[in-house]
Amino acid sequence: MSVIGSVSQSRMRNTGAVVTTAMPSDVRRWLCFRGGAPTHLRTTLTEGHSRFLTSGGEAVTSIEQLFHTQMKLKLLLVLFTAISLMVSNLPSHATERTFSPTLIIVNATVRTMDPSKPTAEAVAIHGQRVVAVGSNKEIRGMAGAGTRVIDARAQLVLPGFNDSHVHFLSGGFQLSNVDLRTADTQEEFSDRIRRFAERLPSGGWITGGDWDHERWANVNGSAPLPTKELIDRFTPNTPVFVSRLDGHMALANSLALRLAGVRRETPDPPGGLIVRNPKTGEPTGVLKDAAMSYVWKIVPESSFQEKLVAARAATEHAARLGVTSVQDMSAGNDIGVYQTLLERGELKTRVYAVSPLPGWERLARTGVRARFGSHMLRIGGLKGFSDGSLGSTTAFFYEPYKDAPNTSGLAGDEMFPEGAMLTRVREADGAGLQIMIHAIGDRANDLILSIFEQVIRENGERDRRFRVEHAQHLRREDIPRFSRAKVIASMQPYHAIDDGRWAEKRIGKERARTTYAFRSLLDAGATLAFGTDWSVAPLDPMLSIYAAVTRRTLDSKNPQGWVPEQKISVEEAARAYTVGSAHAEFTEKEKGTITPGKLADLVIIARDIFKIDPTEIENVKVVMTIVDGRIVYEARP
Repeated sequence: MSVIGSVSQSRMRNTGAVVTTAMPSDVRRWLCFRGGAPTHLRTTLTEGHSRFLTSGGEAVTSIEQLFHTQMKLKLLLVLFTAISLMVSNLPSHATERTFSPTLIIVNATVRTMDPSKPTAEAVAIHGQRVVAVGSNKEIRGMAGAGTRVIDARAQLVLPGFNDSHVHFLSGGFQLSNVDLRTADTQEEFSDRIRRFAERLPSGGWITGGDWDHERWANVNGSAPLPTKELIDRFTPNTPVFVSRLDGHMALANSLALRLAGVRRETPDPPGGLIVRNPKTGEPTGVLKDAAMSYVWKIVPESSFQEKLVAARAATEHAARLGVTSVQDMSAGNDIGVYQTLLERGELKTRVYAVSPLPGWERLARTGVRARFGSHMLRIGGLKGFSDGSLGSTTAFFYEPYKDAPNTSGLAGDEMFPEGAMLTRVREADGAGLQIMIHAIGDRANDLILSIFEQVIRENGERDRRFRVEHAQHLRREDIPRFSRAKVIASMQPYHAIDDGRWAEKRIGKERARTTYAFRSLLDAGATLAFGTDWSVAPLDPMLSIYAAVTRRTLDSKNPQGWVPEQKISVEEAARAYTVGSAHAEFTEKEKGTITPGKLADLVIIARDIFKIDPTEIENVKVVMTIVDGRIVYEARP
């Protein structure tokens, strides 16, 4: 018998089930323990492939036949394994156990997000996969001498959270950068930069920051932007370029502007704005959107080692918060950083590493398409920009801003020249890559939906999963278009309770009624994928679920919720953070629910967010995080 074509049969103890030696050993042991494959499946395997696996276990000798039949067998083995694991939550009656899970969770309140079995008491894991979901009695009965038993003490177990929109590496850097997010006055803003500059080694830049001028006292009805004069006297020899928390404008001190060559005569670039003193025309230090590139291009690139430190901090931070997967919108050229952590066994978060849309040809030339990679690290997605942000008054609207009537925002530089975005999306989609585009203002959302609809007509129907990142301000007539075109709304609920403090002074009450329109989008049949935009917003999923369910603004001025008709339920919010986010990256068959056969990514939460008062969700903590069957975080008692 040919060694290449050798496939033998073994009779499982007490069952007579057929298993090939080509099947992974742990799966064979599992089927033996569970009592073998169902009769109808054994019949399908045998009769459907009699040329390859005959009743006597004879091998096919033709190399050509062997090639085709081996390919078929591989597909059938996947099906065989999945079905076997799906029935694995039935009690076993095998007389001798040759298999046991590596880990079981018992005495839990399990919400699987799987409609076929929405709740359970216990879960069993073997290696990287969930192998059973059921009662305490059933799962305890599977434990062996080497099984770790976790008593959840009636605490909530959910699928691991999948953040559909982060800037993971910059979030890791921000954990050690100057923190300006909570600076409530200009004086505190200045003082934090002063203290950080005093500790900084000579020659270093101060970046990050994530400041929010909307926290400051209004002057003439609006919050004043910071200026370089606030920080110049503390940083005469230290270049500073600190970003607003939305990343769409930043403040440079005089030294940074001088190094970048930004002067009174410097023109505004397409898609950007240099904020100037209205009396002198001199730059104030604030640069918006594309204008930020004047300074960014001279900021020294972080070393690979510095990036490793930041990525390690990010993945540790994610583990503490129950975030088991992230979709990194700015991975770009840093995929090797994640690969290095993965090779060292230090990556505790699954990463979908997205590249910039303008550079789509580089990825396409490799032949890579969407969904490429391993369960831990994947590529194939492209992120583009159509406009700026509401906080920076650069989100692109049809009507002018109420508090800045001289502008309706800015179309992003990627929208120029006219037609460039359409061409880019059409060609990248034709190369089989996944497209996701940032759109905040109602006009930007309309333009991007129109581009997606045109590309679908031109390139034909397929499972492409176009995404609008943020989908923040929508006209009512545009909401049904998401469902019709199967465009995913990738949204960040925390922004609603943050922006809700001041958004109406900027766009008015009527436009605000379809802002962060979670309820309307779901009712129209759209798929929601939830995330945070970290480090723009905190990475904590509890804050995002709290925001989607209550819509209580951070200033406590909307106790019943800002635009309360757009609230959704805890179930819907949790589903958008698990099932929806998995669908948004083509991984719903591998994760997003606690289902036998799927990856073992789970989180244990201290309180049942489905039962407590929704206003208490923001303070709920993670007790344990499991990724790939490994415990990557465990809270100290």
